[in-house]
This record gives sequence, C-alpha cells and structure tokens, in this order.
Amino acid sequence: MKIAIPDSLKAEVPQTLWGKILTATPIILTVLSTMLAGLSSSEMTRAQYDRALGAQLQSKAGDQWGYFQAKRLRGSLQRSTLDLLESAAPLGVFDPARLPATAEVRTLLESDAGRQLTAHLHEGTVPAPPATASLPPPVQAVLDAIDASQPEPAIAILLNKVSDDMLDNALRDARLHAAAVDASTAPVNLALDRLVGLLATSADATGAVRRDFIAARLRYTAQRYDGEARANQIVANLLELQVRKNNFSANRHHARSQRFFYGMLAAQAAVIISTFAIAARQRNLLWSLAAAAGLVAVSVATYVYLFV
Repeated sequence: MKIAIPDSLKAEVPQTLWGKILTATPIILTVLSTMLAGLSSSEMTRAQYDRALGAQLQSKAGDQWGYFQAKRLRGSLQRSTLDLLESAAPLGVFDPARLPATAEVRTLLESDAGRQLTAHLHEGTVPAPPATASLPPPVQAVLDAIDASQPEPAIAILLNKVSDDMLDNALRDARLHAAAVDASTAPVNLALDRLVGLLATSADATGAVRRDFIAARLRYTAQRYDGEARANQIVANLLELQVRKNNFSANRHHARSQRFFYGMLAAQAAVIISTFAIAARQRNLLWSLAAAAGLVAVSVATYVYLFV
C-alpha cells in the first residue's frame, strides 16, 4: 500500500513538530503494515513446510511400524508353531551330538558360527545384543508421557524442551543400535539356514532329532525376532516424536501468522485513520485513534514475536 499525501493537504498542515509528526504517521504505519504482512506470510510458509515435512516423516514412521509389526508377527508365528509341535509329541532338549555325522554337518558345527549356533540352540538363547544407548532425559520424558496417555498440551510442553539436534542424534543412535542387533545375529542365522538345508537333504536324521532341532530353531528364531522388533520399535517411537514436533511447530507458526495478520489489519486501519486526520479539521481525535491502532499493531507484533 503506497500513501501519497496531496500537496493541498500538506499546505493545511502546520509546519511545526506536531505537523511533521502528523504528516509522517501514515508513512510509518504503512511501513509497519508491510512488515507485519511479510511476517504473516513468512510464518504461514514455515507452517506449510513443517506440515509437509511432518507428512513425510509420518510415512517413514508408518514404514518403520510396519517393519516392527512384521518382526513381532514372525516371532508370534514361531511360538504358535512351537506350541503345535509340543502338543503333537513330547520334545526333548536339542543335542548337537545326535545330528547326522556327515562331513558337511561336522564342518559347519566346528566353525565359530556353528559352535555359537549349537550353544544357543541347546540353551534356548540368542546372541547378546549390543548395549542400548540411553535416550536423553528430555526425550525419555516425552515417551513416558505418551505411554501414560498425557494430554497433548502437556506433551507439547515436554517436546519443546527437545531440540531438533537432540532428537536427530537419538534417532541416529537408535538406527545404529537396530543395525547392530541385526549384525550380532547374522553369522548364527547364516549357520542356522545352512544347517536347515543340510538336514533337509540328509537321510540319517531321525524323526526325534528333527523334532528337537525344529523346536530349538523355533525358540531361537522367536527370541531373535522379538529382539529385533524391540530395536525397531525404538526407531519408530523416535520417528513419531519427529512427526509430533513438526506438527506442533506447524501449529505454532500458523498461530503466529494469524496474529501477525491481525496486527497488519490494525496497522492498515491506523494508516486510513491517520490519512483522514490530515484532511480533517478536528485532527486530535482521529490522530489519537490512529495512534491507538498503531500501538495495538506494535503491541500485537511484539507479543507474538516474543511469546507465541
């Protein structure tokens, strides 16, 4: 909005300090209105950006939750199959010495991965996962609040204490831990797959030996999937926090945009009133109203900038 004061009106304004202030008021208020319009537009752009980024992160979180659920489902299927196997016939403890004494089987069992495999199958355990890096206290506080079904305003307050860098670092550590969990069981898993193939083609393995081996394999695989699912659940939870953080940020910028817009309207009203004040005979009242509107615009802008 460009304000041009006619020369005829300028001639009627006294060339005093008061007159100069009165003449400059519409220009100053126009600059203020333009600034507030720019701030409102900028905040709306940032809100749209955060909303779009939140949608992208939600897609990633959905994929991660799907991966977690697949791991949990596979573990549940292993346990269900084990229950059916146990109900069909009594199961014994897996004994690697009862496996067929073929050259391929013995070579496999004498390798490092084979010795680890037979130990885990016999004991019903899985390789110990690497130590989990503890989450930063502010991040853990938000996750605890979500688990406790705290209201969104309370979660937003806690999430404001979590910086983007802190959340990014926590997510990076969680992904590295999930990858480390997969890597810790990879050699044993490969040895197990090879042993399954060797037993499938061997005619020396008895029915009891096969059942005991299958039961041990199901126990091991179920525990492995459970551990991998827990590691992936942490990643999914942190991705959900990123989604919440971006949504909260989008809401904040949207609210700031609205308030800056209201301040712009007040400044524009002050421009119009101050312009009328120059042309009017009784200028004091109109100029006072213009000053009040301008003060409202400045107050709104200051409050939004500092506290919203």
